[in-house]
Amino acid sequence: MVDAATMVKALKLTELVPSETGVLPIETSDVNRPGLPFAGYWEHFANERPQILGLVETSYLRSLDLETRRRRLEQFVSYDLPCIIICRRLEGMDDLIAMAAARKIPVYRSDVDTTRMVTDMIYFLNNHLAPRMTMHGVLVEVYGVGVMLTGESGVGKSEAALELVKRGHRLVADDVVDVRRVSDNRLIGEAPETVRNLMEIRGIGIIDIATMFGIGSVMRTKSIDMIVHLEHWVKGKEYDRVGLDDKTNEILGVQVPWLLLPIRPGRNVAVVLEVASRNLMLKQQGYSAARELEKRMMARMDRAVHDEQPADAGRP
Repeated sequence: MVDAATMVKALKLTELVPSETGVLPIETSDVNRPGLPFAGYWEHFANERPQILGLVETSYLRSLDLETRRRRLEQFVSYDLPCIIICRRLEGMDDLIAMAAARKIPVYRSDVDTTRMVTDMIYFLNNHLAPRMTMHGVLVEVYGVGVMLTGESGVGKSEAALELVKRGHRLVADDVVDVRRVSDNRLIGEAPETVRNLMEIRGIGIIDIATMFGIGSVMRTKSIDMIVHLEHWVKGKEYDRVGLDDKTNEILGVQVPWLLLPIRPGRNVAVVLEVASRNLMLKQQGYSAARELEKRMMARMDRAVHDEQPADAGRP
């Protein structure tokens, strides 16, 4: 479902026939241009999608004789259409608007051309209908990488993020992160409106990062490219020291690279997070230091085996 007022504001539409309930029954991010139905082909008509009429559709309707046009439009509005959008401020659709009003189908007009409207509509619906969840953590941008810091309360997530901000990186959200899936492999995180740009530091209280460090120290949204889970160092616990195993964590059906970072006094967490971000970028470009070390070790072992073989080995 889509809030009609939100869509009108986001896409700068003009209401011709407003929604009676204020909610549009849209459940897909796809749109439809009903050129073929107007031509008389109603098989596979995607009536569950928003219907967008541009110059092609309206010109074709005007080319029809009045009786054929009336029949096509009556059949068009007989479906449960979520809404109709007329692009390019095209006029001459009074009969369609009247029929839609009788069927209580919302109709809107846009100033932009049809291609732009289709693109903007799909983008809006992708974001509005995206699966969502709220996570406890801190989201920061480090060298262009969206790093989600997780861990139990008091482990030092906000302090690590504050140090990163001081080093020139940017805060997206502290403590509460609204996460939405905008594609099959992409997550976007942002802060709730009420706490945007704010951070809680124990012993100090709430601080405004944008006011204290400048507007360049914050950003509104960021993709979640890596999750770093902070935990207090556990003596005797085995931690990954090589990095051959690329672990992931699933969020809303998306697999996100995941690291476990042990915290102990004196460890510079901000520097380690910077290194982790750069290392992720290298891996995405196809280079892994751990794999390189593995190749060097295997090559060294092969040379050692070769050197140990007798000079006349293999001779009859």
